Amino acid sequence: MNKKLKLLMLFIAVLFVFMSCSTDKSVEQISISRIETMPFLPEPYKMLDWKEMTKNYDSYVFDHDAKGEYLPLIWLDDNQRNFPQLTFGMFTAIGDLRQGSEVHQGEFHEAINSLGALMSAGLVGIDKTDQDGFNYVKMVQNYFNSDNGWNIVMNNTSERVGHLGGGYARDWWYDVFPNVLYFAVSDLFPGVERADSIMRIVAEQFFKADSVLAGNYDFSFFDYSVMEGKRSHIPFQQDAAAGHAWVLLAAYQKFGDERYLQGAKSAIEALLAQQESRFYEVLMPFGALVAARLNAEHGTDYDFHRILDWTFDGTHAEDGRYGWGIINERWGDFDVHGLQGSWSHNGGFAFLMNTFDMAWSLVPMVRYDPRYAETIGKWMLNAANAARLFYANEIPENHQSLPQYMNITRNVIGYEGLIKEDLFERPEFEGVSPVAVGDGPLWVDGNPEVSQFSLYGSAHVGIFGSIIQKTNVEKILRLDCLATDFFRNDAYPTYLIYNPYEEDKTINYLYQGDPVYLYDVISGEILSENVTSSSDVIVEGRKARLIVEIPQEAKLTKKDGLIMAGDVFVAFRNKQ
Repeated sequence: MNKKLKLLMLFIAVLFVFMSCSTDKSVEQISISRIETMPFLPEPYKMLDWKEMTKNYDSYVFDHDAKGEYLPLIWLDDNQRNFPQLTFGMFTAIGDLRQGSEVHQGEFHEAINSLGALMSAGLVGIDKTDQDGFNYVKMVQNYFNSDNGWNIVMNNTSERVGHLGGGYARDWWYDVFPNVLYFAVSDLFPGVERADSIMRIVAEQFFKADSVLAGNYDFSFFDYSVMEGKRSHIPFQQDAAAGHAWVLLAAYQKFGDERYLQGAKSAIEALLAQQESRFYEVLMPFGALVAARLNAEHGTDYDFHRILDWTFDGTHAEDGRYGWGIINERWGDFDVHGLQGSWSHNGGFAFLMNTFDMAWSLVPMVRYDPRYAETIGKWMLNAANAARLFYANEIPENHQSLPQYMNITRNVIGYEGLIKEDLFERPEFEGVSPVAVGDGPLWVDGNPEVSQFSLYGSAHVGIFGSIIQKTNVEKILRLDCLATDFFRNDAYPTYLIYNPYEEDKTINYLYQGDPVYLYDVISGEILSENVTSSSDVIVEGRKARLIVEIPQEAKLTKKDGLIMAGDVFVAFRNKQ
């Protein structure tokens, strides 16, 4: 065979691979019914610079020398619980009388707050292992409760202070979620002394717990010291299975122990065996991410759409946390669609932390199951727009409890909640909706009004800060699908872009670097080649693109529903 013929055959082979990967029919989209009721173009509209807010939050709350009433917001704790080292505490809410260096020996502080702040900082590139002389990532290891025999990361450093309101060892999500956060922080800041051993011990505890539960998660909490489920006046929290599954899959990625992979599958199967939504606080949507990832990377075939419906529609069970789900209403003159919380309490009560945490799992989920690109893109536009209303500078003064204190927030510490009808039934808010409030004054007699501003919720802002990028077209966002996809395999930058307008729009797709081609997973098309700077990308009306930036020399291949570029996973597309 002569040289020209060989070259021609090689060209044909490459062209065949290119055509097989770039001319597939578009991925058929699946909608989530509650998102269908949300507006395409929420109003009034304003998209904050969430990344800048994350950086400003970190510089404010970690300032040990801040001066003024209720400042600083951080203190050092030298009680040396669980480990002989210095740690730190942060106020759950501004001015919370339960907390501070002079109260309860400075021991009462919450992991969900501290770990959330470290995760947020890491997500936007702030090094918390060496900041002003402190290794904050090592310091939070004191939340790993070994003294009580539970051997997991808990929301407080000891039972001695847990009774003050930290959810210590009596409310399952409070015991599971700190471990999810700890794994995320450890992925962002690898190599910290003792972190790997803590993760390994936690994984063992969660694997044992799932084995003991054997598919039955009908408990209020679980005693990890004796491996026994417990029931109390608190509703059963079956979605703890989603938290177990996420940690175990992360542990499998970290340590390669097949038992953890089997444990993740077991926990997801326990969650899917439920007959109705038991969404309790934040864990349910993590089940959707784990199931989608197991399908894409491990050949399972979980139909997890019910997890998404359970999350968005919320809990209707009278013996569950009734009304807990996603808001899909306009309150007064404001679209508040997409916020997470209760759709029943006072007509609706949304929470900032919970809304941030929803994005953590659902945006990366799209990478593993692109059928949900359009619906998640639409939800994120609504949720990110409405989330600004928790901040004092972003909501009219007559719609918030404490406009006179807005300066102390520096517009980085938000109210804990946004409620349809005023929680405190004050006459000045009659007929006003929504109202930004907090329930800090309800936690302890004498708590100041200013405790309605919540560090606890605001600390998770980095989830939005790392995911959300604006484009040159208002209301078209570029969402980073890798930002919160912790303990993932190698991947190329992947962005979800949703166009909420009826008409097609052209965005200026920003890129700078070595040559890449832009592959759209949804359409199966290569949009541009040899891209080294910004490129125009057309997004059809009310459609989404899931764009992967692939090195120009990396060729696409498709096998068994997986699209790969070399050895790197690009997309999973056999659900058509």
